[in-house]
Amino acid sequence: MLGGPQSANDDNNKMRNELVQIRESITANIPYLGICLGFQALVKAIGGKVVKNPIEEIGFRDPENNYFTVDLTKEGKQDPLFKGLNHTFSVFHLHSETVDLPKNTKLLATGKFCRNQIAKFSSNAYGIQCHFELTPRMFETWINEDPDLLTFDKGQLRKDFGEIKDEYTW
Repeated sequence: MLGGPQSANDDNNKMRNELVQIRESITANIPYLGICLGFQALVKAIGGKVVKNPIEEIGFRDPENNYFTVDLTKEGKQDPLFKGLNHTFSVFHLHSETVDLPKNTKLLATGKFCRNQIAKFSSNAYGIQCHFELTPRMFETWINEDPDLLTFDKGQLRKDFGEIKDEYTW
């Protein structure tokens, strides 16, 4: 399940159905990968909370003008999902909410402004707050359509992506 402008806290049929489907997938041991909203929905579906993050993480740069990064935890460094990756890597964000993880989760990566970045919930379910799925084509669509990204300088966003895109496209 990928991202979107919704919140896992939305009280509508679409989100309620998605939360039920996520719980059913986990119970049936069906592999699940949740990115951004998909991560938040997974956490909510299994009993965690989705809350407002102290800052919105949007784009490539944090409030200190450094690239957003995530750092693998000890468990993250040992997880096969991250085999061959550096232990710290730059990421793209597009979210204003974060999660309070339930007790049955393993925190695999943390961030400076949003602690819970990547988690594993069972042998078959991962949640990732940042956008690992970002491709050059997707990036161009997002910077031309997403309301939050429309407020950013497209030239700077493109420059930032150019500097770190090898981490996304290898």
